[in-house]
Amino acid sequence: MEASGSHAADVLLGRPWLPVSVGGCQLLAKSWFGETTYHILLSDLHSVWEERMDAKAIQSRAKDLNKRLQAPAKAFFSYLYEVVHPFLSGDDGGADGKAQISLTKQEDGNISIQLKSKLEGLPFYWEFQCTPAPVQLACVQLVRPLLAMSRLLQQQVDQLGGLLVRKDAEIQDYKENGAVLTRERLQTDVFEEHAYREDFMAKALPLLCAERPDVLGFDADLQRLYGAVVAHRNARKRRPSAGHAVEGPKAKEAALASSPAAKSVGTDTAEGKQSHDGRADNGGAKMADKQTVEQSLAVSSEPAERRASKPKKKKVGLFR
Repeated sequence: MEASGSHAADVLLGRPWLPVSVGGCQLLAKSWFGETTYHILLSDLHSVWEERMDAKAIQSRAKDLNKRLQAPAKAFFSYLYEVVHPFLSGDDGGADGKAQISLTKQEDGNISIQLKSKLEGLPFYWEFQCTPAPVQLACVQLVRPLLAMSRLLQQQVDQLGGLLVRKDAEIQDYKENGAVLTRERLQTDVFEEHAYREDFMAKALPLLCAERPDVLGFDADLQRLYGAVVAHRNARKRRPSAGHAVEGPKAKEAALASSPAAKSVGTDTAEGKQSHDGRADNGGAKMADKQTVEQSLAVSSEPAERRASKPKKKKVGLFR
């Protein structure tokens, strides 16, 4: 059973942006494949393109490109997914030479991705005809999550800066009470936030602005952060209003999505591999539930006397 339009959009939002190389062109891509439908997004950070296809449109295009193909869409769609998925997930070697893919940018602003392969010994052709995505879609899928990620990372930096200042104050207190560093190579300068920011910007900006392939892509940490941000957003959308109880599967999904594991920045809520039968969106909820149970077991198994113990006042560690 195919997902509805709104549900498919939410599932696609939960997919991470992955760096891909198609025909020598560096792109960011995210995709969702159902039983006989798909929705793909591509971006070079100058434009965003998309294509949505249902079973009827897929059948029509397949007949136009493959005159000898008489099978229904469902019969060859699994093969199409198997061949194209490695390219859309950034794993060029995963195709095992089954297909050749090229990309063409057209004058009207569209892009076309041509696929050549063999199905049961017969030539099989497919073409993704992607058109510029609406501004609203680009904002929902890319701009808003990136802004949320930026704010979240800035808050993390501010908290870490405050922690360093407190650590410096703690070390100074040790020194004033006669503590001596046993290993001089571990000596650090006092953290000054303004000087650190100036030095960091001077060194990092030239590298970030350089024309390198990895500038486009999300690394694994950013993909997890993106997944955590959109999972929290979807959880807020599903949260019931006060005084109204939610029953059934939706209540369970909302409860899992709002759990501490789902809200954690470090939680791996974005799955790198997508499920062809449309059931991959349940994997993140199951993993979050498993991590929550493991965390609760770890806390409950900790001896009571260990939790109640207090640190001794004598100086330990690097100082004596």
